[in-house]
Amino acid sequence: MTGHAGPQTDPRLDRLATVAVRVGLNLQPGQELVLTAPLEALPLARAITREAYAAGASLVTTLLGDDVATLARFAHAPDAAFDTAAGWLYAGMAEAYRNGAARLAISGDDPALLSGQDPEKVARANRARSKAYVPALELIANFATNWTIVSAATPAWARTVFPDLPEDEAVAKLWDAVFAASRVDGPDPLGAWARHNADLHARKDRLNAEHFAALRFRGPGTDLTVGLADDHEWCGGAATSRSGITCNANIPTEEVFTTPHKLRVDGHVTSTKPLSYQGTLIDGIAVRFAEGRIVESSARTGGDVLARVLDTDEGARRLGEVALVPASSAISASGLLFYNTLYDENAASHIALGQAYSKCFRNGGADFSEDDLAARGANRSLIHIDWMIGSAAIDVDGIRQDGQAVPVMRRGEWA
Repeated sequence: MTGHAGPQTDPRLDRLATVAVRVGLNLQPGQELVLTAPLEALPLARAITREAYAAGASLVTTLLGDDVATLARFAHAPDAAFDTAAGWLYAGMAEAYRNGAARLAISGDDPALLSGQDPEKVARANRARSKAYVPALELIANFATNWTIVSAATPAWARTVFPDLPEDEAVAKLWDAVFAASRVDGPDPLGAWARHNADLHARKDRLNAEHFAALRFRGPGTDLTVGLADDHEWCGGAATSRSGITCNANIPTEEVFTTPHKLRVDGHVTSTKPLSYQGTLIDGIAVRFAEGRIVESSARTGGDVLARVLDTDEGARRLGEVALVPASSAISASGLLFYNTLYDENAASHIALGQAYSKCFRNGGADFSEDDLAARGANRSLIHIDWMIGSAAIDVDGIRQDGQAVPVMRRGEWA
């Protein structure tokens, strides 16, 4: 935001709500919406609610998260409480999605909220939540309904991104960055998104035409070969859910992505940006893969949390996604480190530990059984965590079935 206008009075807030509902969700008349948001994102949540009803929503149900309440749990709850999660809530959300409700999440949480808490308790709470969330996560991962995620500039997030600025200035600058990355700065954000989606579709079509067997990433601290799943398909930009509704799952998005083969990842890789994972910053990640599995791992900060994440289940040490993003993307060009995966993953090529997306397969992957997906190399896990491995110093080759290497990216840019 510019000047002294609060977010409630900035016209870009309403434009962001319009993009979230009309582009992100493509919400249909009569459809319900399940909306989650941090308490500090209430102005955007209200704007989205207004826009959703204007688009014909039958009901908007909003669930607000509160950082103060989260910290109270760690300060006062009994030890056994950290193995508890609201399974009833996630079961209800899954039922809503099965009945056709759309899903919208507003991110903006404090990236370092839990950095001072007992990592064992953090890991236990995360594990309990992940297990309870499985029924809802599977429907989202399988693209059973239209869903999207957008962000709001909250004070805690802004303080992390701009630690040297007064809070009001930090929040204003972060809103500016959110609005720019979400393509709502101009007079025609819907047109801007139509053009951007066309560009992403052209990129994924070219990759799909190659039918690469693997990708190889090389650069400082990285020499990683990511084998691609059998019958994989590249995705990017707007896509059609199993319910038949075309939506953009991420606002913003700069990536094209597909499914790795869970047994065919080898080499070493170093992260190029910090990972903010449920309130803990994990920086300087370095891992080594052998036959698809992480066999060595370390991090400069947050290494204890990373180790516990990797022990979540067998699939947590394997890959569920690989994504390509040019180093000159709009988010990268901002020069900001957002400490927010939605933004930082769209500034750099990345990989994701854990659950694969079944939609990234040819011939109706979203309808494949678990056995069909596993036979093609898709990973299964309670988690799906993206972290960044791309930069202007990274080259990427596509490896054809006969072993021929084809330049895909050079120094972080499309070749």
